[in-house]
Amino acid sequence: MDLETCAKALKELGHPSRLSIYKCLVRSGHNGLPVGTLQKELEIPGSTLSHHVSALVSVGLVQQRREGRTLYCIAQFEVLNDVIGFLNEECCSDEKGMAKVE
Repeated sequence: MDLETCAKALKELGHPSRLSIYKCLVRSGHNGLPVGTLQKELEIPGSTLSHHVSALVSVGLVQQRREGRTLYCIAQFEVLNDVIGFLNEECCSDEKGMAKVE
């Protein structure tokens, strides 16, 4: 994952409503949740929910799947893992090779 992609994902997760939506979808697991259920659980108006879900979809954190008349939102765990990996990939790398100065 590159810096720009990671920054966009973190930006979208930085909004309290979007973070609440994503957290709820993470709890629901790989099957996701119907939009109506998500709306009821979070008590968010439909148009507001749609706006926030679209932002999460645009950066790949959420995918939508239609089954008949029901639209499901599913957290994309691989993308979240990529974001976390990007943040952790150089953890403590500046400490390696540094001699202790006394």
